[in-house]
Amino acid sequence: MRNFIIGAVIGLLGGAAMVFFMFVGAPRAANRPGVAIEAPDTQTKGGAQVVIKADLLNQVLGTIFRDMQPPAFPLQVVADGDETPRYESAQANACDGQIHIIQEGSGVRTGVSFKDGKIAAPIAFSGSFNSAFGCIPIQGWAQTHLDLRFDVAQQAVYGIVTVETVNLDGVNPLVSGIVTPLVQGTLNNRVNPILLLRGEQIGVDVPVTSAGGKLQARASDIRAEVKDDALMLTVDYNFEGQKAGSGT
Repeated sequence: MRNFIIGAVIGLLGGAAMVFFMFVGAPRAANRPGVAIEAPDTQTKGGAQVVIKADLLNQVLGTIFRDMQPPAFPLQVVADGDETPRYESAQANACDGQIHIIQEGSGVRTGVSFKDGKIAAPIAFSGSFNSAFGCIPIQGWAQTHLDLRFDVAQQAVYGIVTVETVNLDGVNPLVSGIVTPLVQGTLNNRVNPILLLRGEQIGVDVPVTSAGGKLQARASDIRAEVKDDALMLTVDYNFEGQKAGSGT
């Protein structure tokens, strides 16, 4: 029962957060938070299990594209300055110098899939590049994958998106050599790191009235496995009880 309740709550909240932050963006960090989440092994305890299906993530992603504006980012590798994603309509400026993530294009549909032990996320995009030779429209898609990290101090699970390849449609090879790293750098810098699960989503804080206190738990370790078209997280906890009136 504990596995089911915790798994259901984390699965729904975490699944929605994963899709939203992957394609809308979150403040990036100077380094990768926490430690890499490894696959389960023979020493992994039987903690709470969270199962997140790809279909759920893609349904949430479809809603974002249907009801909101496509996420857009300035087409540049950002080192400092304003790190807030911009949500300007592509029609507002025919050459706005941004990359717009779109639901479908170049024969690819933006989405998430779990296969071959990895979290894959093809991203279709369009945009424009302000060059010395004028405005150059761009369209294509990027193949990316997501690595998971756990920060025990922050009690948070993060994702790091890595762009594997960028495929541009009908662009001169000379221009492609300039635009491709810009697209790759924009996605890698603007999106990462992705906050997938917060402390309150993976922690436990349950009043036990009959015992005059409450039960608390912090995640001590998280393992992840991609299997059967799903992401399965195993969360180990350190439990402790707290008497009523003894503090927070």
